[in-house]
Amino acid sequence: MESKLSEIPAPVLKPGRTPHHRALVALALTVSAIAFFFGTGLHPLWWLTWLAPLPVLLIAPRLSRWIALGLALGAFTLGALNMWSYLRVVTPLGVAIFITVVPSLIFAFIVLAHRRFILRGQFFRAVFAVPVLWSAVEYLAEFRSPHSTFANLAYTQMNCLPLIQIASITGIWSISFIVLLFPSVIAALLAPTPEPAGRRTSMPSVALAAVIFLLVFGYGLYRLTTAPTSPRVTVALISTDRHLFPQGPPALDLVRSYGAQISALATRGAKVIIIPEKIARIQGDDLAQADAILEQAARDNHVSLLVGFEHQPNLNEARLYAPDSRLEATYEKHHMLPAFESHLLPGTARLTFDRRSDDGTTGKWGVEICKDMDFPLLARQYSNDGARLMLVPAWDFIADGWLHGRMAILRGVESGFSIARSVKQGILTLSDSRGRVLAARRTGSPSFDILIGTLPLGSGPTFYDRTGDWFAWMNLAFAVLLFLPSRRKAGA
Repeated sequence: MESKLSEIPAPVLKPGRTPHHRALVALALTVSAIAFFFGTGLHPLWWLTWLAPLPVLLIAPRLSRWIALGLALGAFTLGALNMWSYLRVVTPLGVAIFITVVPSLIFAFIVLAHRRFILRGQFFRAVFAVPVLWSAVEYLAEFRSPHSTFANLAYTQMNCLPLIQIASITGIWSISFIVLLFPSVIAALLAPTPEPAGRRTSMPSVALAAVIFLLVFGYGLYRLTTAPTSPRVTVALISTDRHLFPQGPPALDLVRSYGAQISALATRGAKVIIIPEKIARIQGDDLAQADAILEQAARDNHVSLLVGFEHQPNLNEARLYAPDSRLEATYEKHHMLPAFESHLLPGTARLTFDRRSDDGTTGKWGVEICKDMDFPLLARQYSNDGARLMLVPAWDFIADGWLHGRMAILRGVESGFSIARSVKQGILTLSDSRGRVLAARRTGSPSFDILIGTLPLGSGPTFYDRTGDWFAWMNLAFAVLLFLPSRRKAGA
């Protein structure tokens, strides 16, 4: 139960009244905007994300409401411009503006909530308002979105391996929470407050935050150092950016070129070979000829072969060729990229199959295509189906190769499987169920890009797989509780 202090007018600055005050606001705007710019986006520096909100949160209680709102809005918007050129390629202008401005408005209003709680002496609420409200909004934004978790702040942390292990318990939803809890608790600790009552009031909140950090990072380090020994499988990824999306005779020529590479990959030990998403538009007799070429390559080299096509007129399909020379199964992509794939029919069925690892043990593998890996629910379903290795044909946009590949990798941490992702215009990656990139290679060479490595099968279903989005729902509940009236102690 928290005591409610009256608002604290004395420390509040009046920006614009003096050069000193204006300089403080300008400094907070500049530092925060730069940290957001380099701490988020397509190639984020994860540690800057922890610091980016801090200047704004520190100064907001010392500013008028409207100046604080403008400062937060300006800092986040300027930082979000790191995605502007990319968004203009993949989205219409109106959508790019929406994606840039709306999160900035949300951040600004969350800063105002933090400011309000600080000025009322409600330090527990001030400490947890920023992470709780932001995480709740991220979960609501993912609901029914065709882009799912694409803009989630958690992906900025993919190089902080101890932190992202918490996704195996809470899903993606707690990562942003932890990142934003850090600047929030520092800002509350340094907030303007009467002495000594205000400091005593803030100490329990600070202690609780410290315990949370210790538990999260302790669990992360434990999980990274105690990964169980698993069977391993040798995987080959092969891609070329020279012929991105041919049709007709050039499509068959490309299939023959891929087929000619299979023998060399099998000689190097590959048991499964993955070719990217939509290597060609194909149908009818051309598809029959392509099947014959790929079936023979699989049979002659005793490998499993997964290849992505746009099976015209309306399917984005991955075709699985078994070592015994037959087309074993097909998988149709579930989640299409708006505008670019709006003409395609979404699939509804998952594909799992049994294969032997290098040591002869049999395990279950699964298939998803590119954007499917943006969706945690589908990954959870695969994990609960028993899949411990996901084969993922994909197609990125060069600039987003790192980010989109890491989004897929986080699904493996959440759901306990390893991932082999073969991509055009991106980064070929092999990653384990702890999010470690075991091998990677960027595409774009004059001929074929090849990556071969051995992957351990994943550790299997996680707590998150079994329980779902419980942490997100808890944040939604806490977001409501934050704004309920607080009871005052007798005599307060």
